[in-house]
Amino acid sequence: MTDTEPDLRTLPLPEALAWLREHGEPADPRPDIDTASLKRRFPRLAHVRTRDLVVAAPSGPQPARLYRDDTAAHAGAALVWVHGGAFIGGHLDMPESNWVALELAARGIPVLAVDYVKCLGDVHFPAPSDDVLAAWRFARERSAELFGVEPGALLLGGASAGGNLTAGAAARLRDAGERLPAGLVLVYPALDPDGAHPGAVPDPSSPTAQLSLNFAGSEARLHDPHAFPGLGSVGGFPPSLVVVCEHDGLRPSGEAFAARLANAGRDATLHVEPDADHAHINEPSHPGAARTLDAIAGWIAGRW
Repeated sequence: MTDTEPDLRTLPLPEALAWLREHGEPADPRPDIDTASLKRRFPRLAHVRTRDLVVAAPSGPQPARLYRDDTAAHAGAALVWVHGGAFIGGHLDMPESNWVALELAARGIPVLAVDYVKCLGDVHFPAPSDDVLAAWRFARERSAELFGVEPGALLLGGASAGGNLTAGAAARLRDAGERLPAGLVLVYPALDPDGAHPGAVPDPSSPTAQLSLNFAGSEARLHDPHAFPGLGSVGGFPPSLVVVCEHDGLRPSGEAFAARLANAGRDATLHVEPDADHAHINEPSHPGAARTLDAIAGWIAGRW
């Protein structure tokens, strides 16, 4: 953040949206999160190859990036990964997308990291969800070429807002009678209009509720189980790993979703990352971030 760039987290949401519409996403000031720096910091990433792609999505061409390490023992499965950003930000170069994908690829799990249109006041659900579905279908149709696996070994996952879009996409695929992912990876997911109080009517003055309404586009859509999959049926959901953080305000949303999956007889694993807060995997130096990635890789590898 430069002297002329505000801290968007401190601005009222309408002002933050206006700034993002005019200026775009501010540059990340950290000097060591680009791919070259990450490979120097973590030599295990040295052999991961990346390839930039474009997905023809309903909102227009969306960037995607393929990650593979052909020197690593293949886990037998691959992952389509969706970053977070409160539905108003985030991109493929943020660590929550780029570093996570590099790390998983180095563990033998090819990854397609995907982007989606942001809700900057004039765009709302289902537009980001439509883009994620387009990316999922793109990956399924090309799974052998992209990942070296059959479509049935392809998983879908995401963090925060990306976790919402991931779970929502699974619900939409199920309700449309389409093939579901082989598994879901949901990291500190935002699955309810008020993640701190699942099932409650959100306080309209809270920042979380304002972000949820900005995403949904209307108060009626705050009750849409495709927009907020924590509100809907979990019947038919694939095996799911839900990661929550000890100090995260959204922890109740993820825990409630994992419990509902288990109570419905679905295959659900809950991983609680101790001494971590929301967005910890966007910080490669956080000790819990590596633990979380180990948990994700272990869960995926254990299923194939």
